[in-house]
Amino acid sequence: MIVDRCVSRAPKLKLNIFHHEIKDWQALGLAIDQVALWWLGQAGFALRWGQRAFLIDPYLSDSLAKKYKGQTFPHERMMPVPIAPAALQKIDWVFCTHRHTDHMDPATLTSLLRNSACRAIVPCAVLAHALENIGLEADRTTCVNAGQHVMLDENVGLHPIPAAHETLTVNTCGEHHFLGYILQLGDIRIYHSGDCVPYDNLEKNLRGLKPDIALLPVNGRDEYRRSHNVPGNFHFEEALQICRNAGIAYLIPHHFGMFEFNTLDPADLQRKIATPSMPVQVVLPKLNRAYCFSKS
Repeated sequence: MIVDRCVSRAPKLKLNIFHHEIKDWQALGLAIDQVALWWLGQAGFALRWGQRAFLIDPYLSDSLAKKYKGQTFPHERMMPVPIAPAALQKIDWVFCTHRHTDHMDPATLTSLLRNSACRAIVPCAVLAHALENIGLEADRTTCVNAGQHVMLDENVGLHPIPAAHETLTVNTCGEHHFLGYILQLGDIRIYHSGDCVPYDNLEKNLRGLKPDIALLPVNGRDEYRRSHNVPGNFHFEEALQICRNAGIAYLIPHHFGMFEFNTLDPADLQRKIATPSMPVQVVLPKLNRAYCFSKS
């Protein structure tokens, strides 16, 4: 089913969707227990909980189009930049799941850090890259690894878990190059897998950590992209099965509609979502809409 109004699903998780432009995201009135999400395109999301604000994997530039101009995969954007990084003020934390530019973008991150007092979270395996090549500042950057439990403050927790893009990649120190993050905001847990495919123990890990909402990439994978060094992600059906088996109430698919060579047909995705008797609530995100979750 497609969610376009207030719905509920056990355990007591409710969703309201508002046509609310991301440029006015800090003006949206939220209840004390409410978390709001905005899709930024690709794997990027902005979140608000009370007065706290977070970004996950924001790609808000044309860095890749400039880098790959004239090559086999030119990385031209298929959707506009919804907001300039400098316009995102009062960010507390920005999370990067791995070092690929559409998840750890120098142009986006340097602009954010220049205009905001936010701190960055990156995988320990790519900390040196983040400091030396991206331009993050050491005193404003925290690195994490899978299996940790980090309290960002007394009410905000972070649980990094492994991500497989398309394989689990670990350095000699046991640090994962690709991570997923489960962000705990009060009573609500949100899982962003980063770039990921199914792997052993993923569903077991998720059942133990009990996220309420999963933000999962669904652009899929195939040998053609793999042979051109473009690792893939979940197929939509795999993302759906993971949510069903792990008891996750809501799935928000993403990582589509940005690059022509690495997407899927949104109309086809909408048809799949419209299938009767979907095992979880699926919300197909659109730009400039606020997805507000709460528990009562």
